[in-house]
Amino acid sequence: MNIKERIELLVKLGEYFVMNDETVQSIKEKASIQNPWFSVEFIDLALKNITDNFLQRQLLEDWIKQYDIKDNSSPQKTVGIIMAGNIPLVGFHDLLCVFISGHKALIKASSKDEVLIKHVVQKITEWNDEAKQYITFADMLKNCDAYIATGSNNSSRYFEYYFSKYPNIIRKNRTSVAVLSGNETEAELDLLADDMLLYFGMGCRNVSKIFVPEGYDFIPLLNALKKYNRFADFHKYKNNYDYQLALLIMNNKFYMSSDAVIITENESVFAPVSQLNYSYYNDPGTLTQSLQNNTDVQCIVGKDFIPFGSAQTPSLNDYADGIDTMKFLSDMMPQPQREFFEDPGLSAKDNQLLKH
Repeated sequence: MNIKERIELLVKLGEYFVMNDETVQSIKEKASIQNPWFSVEFIDLALKNITDNFLQRQLLEDWIKQYDIKDNSSPQKTVGIIMAGNIPLVGFHDLLCVFISGHKALIKASSKDEVLIKHVVQKITEWNDEAKQYITFADMLKNCDAYIATGSNNSSRYFEYYFSKYPNIIRKNRTSVAVLSGNETEAELDLLADDMLLYFGMGCRNVSKIFVPEGYDFIPLLNALKKYNRFADFHKYKNNYDYQLALLIMNNKFYMSSDAVIITENESVFAPVSQLNYSYYNDPGTLTQSLQNNTDVQCIVGKDFIPFGSAQTPSLNDYADGIDTMKFLSDMMPQPQREFFEDPGLSAKDNQLLKH
C-alpha cells in the first residue's frame, strides 16, 4: 500500500463513522456495556472529533507534507503500541501515525477500550486486505523496532525498564488546567464546563484545576457546571462524588458544589473524578511560566491559551506530551545508502574503514 491508498482508507473510515449504520450503533452499545464509563454520548463525541479533525482528506494531505515520509509499498518497521483506555479511542492517534507513516502497528489494546479499536481495525482490513500487513494485535509486544506506550506513572517505570534499549515514546500521567481572569463571559464558562467534564473528566486534556485571581466569584462557574448535573444519575460517577465529598467533610475542608462537581482549594493539578481543584494567583506571567514548565500539564486553557471549549478537540498536530510522534516515526525510516568511492590516495584498509 502506498500513502495515497492509506489516506483513502482513513477517509473511508471517517465516512463510515458518519453513516452511523446499525453495525456502528451495535458496536457503540457493546463498548458501553463492556466499559460503562464509555457512554454512547461520549463515544459519539469521540467518533465525531476523530472524523472532523483527523479523517478529512485535505487535513491528512497537509499534515503529511510536513514530514519526510517515503512512499514504500510495504511496512518498514514494527512499532509496538500500548494503548490507554481512559476515554473512547484515546489510542487512535498513535495508530493513525504509525499507519500513515508506513510502519507496522503491533497493538496491545487496553482492556477498557478493546471493542472500539478492534472494530476500527476490522473495518480497515475488511476494505483492503493488504492493510493486514500494517495492523495487528498482540497480548505481548515482543521483537518490535520501537515502542509507543501510554500509561500511569507507575506503569511508565516498567515501560522504561523494558523498552529503554529501543527507540520509544513513553507517556505518563498528565492533566490540564485553566487560567481564569474573572472576566469570562457566561458562554466562555459554559465551554469551560465542557473542558472539565466531557468524558466524565477522565482525559488528560480535561481541566482538573483552575487558577483564579484573589476575590474570584465562583458563582457563575458553579452555575455553568450545573449543565452536567445529570452525571448524578450515573452510579459510577455518583459514587466518586459521594466519596470525595465525604472526605472533605470528615477533614473539615472548605468546598463548593454544583451538585455534580465539588470545587475545593488544593495545590495539586490532579483531581479525582467529580472534583475540581483551584488555587489563587497574583502574577499572570509567573504563573504562565510555571505551568509551561510543569511536565504534569498537558494543556492550558484560557483567553491567552487554548480557547475555551477546545481542550477535547485536538488536531492532527496536537501530539500528546508535546512529542512529535510523526517525526519520531519518519526518522525511523531506512535511509538510502550513499554510493561510496574509494580514495586512491589511501590504503585498502583505510578505504574499508571509511566505507563503514
